[in-house]
Amino acid sequence: MHIRLKTNILAAVLLCFAFVAQAQQKKDITLEDLYKKGTFRSQSVYGVNWMNDGRYYSSQVPDEKNKVYDIVKYDVTTGKPVSTIIEGENLVPAGSNQPIQYDDYTFSSDEQKVLFSTDTEQIYRRSSKAEFYIYDIASKKLTKLSDGGKQLYASFSPDAKRVAFARENNMFVTDLSNMQETQITTDGKFNSIINGYSDWVYEEEFSFAKGFHWSPDGKKIAFYTFDEANVPEFNMQMWGELYPQDYKFKYPKAGEANSTVKVSVYDVNSGKTVKMDTGNEDDIYIPRIKWTNDANLLSIQKMNRLQNTLEILHANVSTGKTNVVLKETDKAYIDITDDLTYLKDGKNFIHSSEKDGYNHLYLYNMNGKLVRQITDGNWEVSEYVGYDEKNDRLYYMSTEVSPLDRHLYSISSKGKKKQRLTDKEGTHRVNMSNDFKYYLDYYSAANTVPTVSLHTAKDGKLIKVLEDNEKLKSTLAQYDIAKQEFFSMNTADGTKLNGWMIKPTDFDPNKKYPVLMFVYGGPGSQTVTNSWGGSNYLWYQVLADKGLIVVSVDNRGTGARGADFKKITYANLGKYEIEDQIEAAKWLGKQNYVDKDRIGIWGHSFGGYMTLLGLTKGDGVFRAGISVAPVTNWRFYDSIYTERYLKTPQENAAGYDENSPLFFADKLQGKLLLIHGTGDDNVHFQNAVAMQDALIDANKQFESFYYPNRNHGIYGGNTYMHRFTMMTDFLERNLINPGKTVVNQ
Repeated sequence: MHIRLKTNILAAVLLCFAFVAQAQQKKDITLEDLYKKGTFRSQSVYGVNWMNDGRYYSSQVPDEKNKVYDIVKYDVTTGKPVSTIIEGENLVPAGSNQPIQYDDYTFSSDEQKVLFSTDTEQIYRRSSKAEFYIYDIASKKLTKLSDGGKQLYASFSPDAKRVAFARENNMFVTDLSNMQETQITTDGKFNSIINGYSDWVYEEEFSFAKGFHWSPDGKKIAFYTFDEANVPEFNMQMWGELYPQDYKFKYPKAGEANSTVKVSVYDVNSGKTVKMDTGNEDDIYIPRIKWTNDANLLSIQKMNRLQNTLEILHANVSTGKTNVVLKETDKAYIDITDDLTYLKDGKNFIHSSEKDGYNHLYLYNMNGKLVRQITDGNWEVSEYVGYDEKNDRLYYMSTEVSPLDRHLYSISSKGKKKQRLTDKEGTHRVNMSNDFKYYLDYYSAANTVPTVSLHTAKDGKLIKVLEDNEKLKSTLAQYDIAKQEFFSMNTADGTKLNGWMIKPTDFDPNKKYPVLMFVYGGPGSQTVTNSWGGSNYLWYQVLADKGLIVVSVDNRGTGARGADFKKITYANLGKYEIEDQIEAAKWLGKQNYVDKDRIGIWGHSFGGYMTLLGLTKGDGVFRAGISVAPVTNWRFYDSIYTERYLKTPQENAAGYDENSPLFFADKLQGKLLLIHGTGDDNVHFQNAVAMQDALIDANKQFESFYYPNRNHGIYGGNTYMHRFTMMTDFLERNLINPGKTVVNQ
């Protein structure tokens, strides 16, 4: 063979190897991938409305030809469309030639009418107002619900004859037979009296905005009235105009006056309203109202201001008279849930409680006498799903396998025949059909992208995978992805803490790496779960690629491990939580592969608060920290949340002050980046201003950044891209490559 031929063959072989190597080379994730391009956006199954016959559900489907959304009926057994219930192009209101662009829809109980919301305006976290339309499926007629202005929480009556709604602090009801609108209340007044929806603090901390409920027979409406006249007003400035605009709203800070709350019932036939008797004490909470299956009997949950006593009242709605059927007390506090369920037999109800040390389900008769404890064990019922009375199967999610996992179980009301219905390790979230025949399983795990599948409820059998996110899997396969690994550590007193860790893909155990700890740490929360981590998990991939180990540890006070573990922080919020995070940092510093002089911490909201505590109380264990939207003094935060865990400032001043970063600014060690949105209605910008003032007084240097008009989530437009670029740059300068100037583009 000629030398030239050998040379050509060798060159060809080398070129081939080069192409193979190039094909196998993985890409690095960029911030643009995450916050501009949406490269790793996962898909799901949205807008599923189960129909009366549990074999079918409806969903919004884009009609590309007509540029509208149709409502399509699907057979759950096949996952295939059966028929189009509503053609989007038919949703044309009178006086227009264009169909409405709706945001959401709701069927009436007989599935003959549909309520559409359009032009929705978000108010706070859970509140919104919109223009609503009624569509009659038979006649294909679309009718505007009201011409009096946007409505809040429009809802069909159970008999499908009426729609109730709130507007401008008052309640209304419309008769669908003639579209006659009746005003139920007239005393509503801005920043004073609210009828039919909640005030700011109930919405945020008791997790509801709609404040009315139809009776089972559709003839009565139970509704809240909030008198917030004496609640102090908070003022924010909104920027952008020549003169900044004041935005004022009622916000009760810890120890300040709350709204007084009452519950009334309106009879649509007689037009009469009856106030329910909740006692003579005004300084109380009514976190839930719920109709029993008796249209004359309303259930009212009442709490004292410290939230350590819960009473369930049964009210005769004709007279307003009430009696206490169940009273529960706790040495710390009681969490409110939506678990209370009245059975169709009219004799019993199901209620959840932590009274045995873990959250479990209990069966009571209508007089409040305990029939039996249904679930039992050193694990938590994390969510009550529902009760199939016909087959005596109660469905719930629990932590029985692990505090890191969530699985679906069924059990009889006698506490027998318990069955685990989900098998894959990880986190399952279910959407159960109304007749308890089927459920959608929204599943993910650490390092495993979300999937959605359809199952039979009686045995958990898989019918069909509705979304497998294969596109996302294929995309991720092209990138260098570091695995999320779980670990546990013991504190000095023997308490086991759970954590996860993400190491660089080229991790070398003989090298020493910087560490960034991610923390939230608030009461009942969890950051350490066996679930897909979303955009934060992918940002950590960017950091790992830069040589950073990312860690998260759930401290005492977090959830899924029983009441004692969670409630140890009562009256001393921040104390045990930061002790555990500091101890975790020290434990990490002892690992052979960790550079103990380059450990950082970051968090948002409660995690921002924890970051400040770490830098001020950590005695230098943290080299750098990023605190986003932190509470800096619990006296600045709202009454319901803060007093639940700390009592009032008047009763527990030390609990407020001994763990407020404001009072330890002079002890700041390490580099700090403080970020806040000026339009934060939840954790006010006031917190950041006060912290900066304290740091200035202590002559402590720090970095800060504010986002104009952004709320607590600090998002919108290019905000995420800007924020995470800045945060990445800060970590490179102060943790990954200290002293080296780094600018991320």
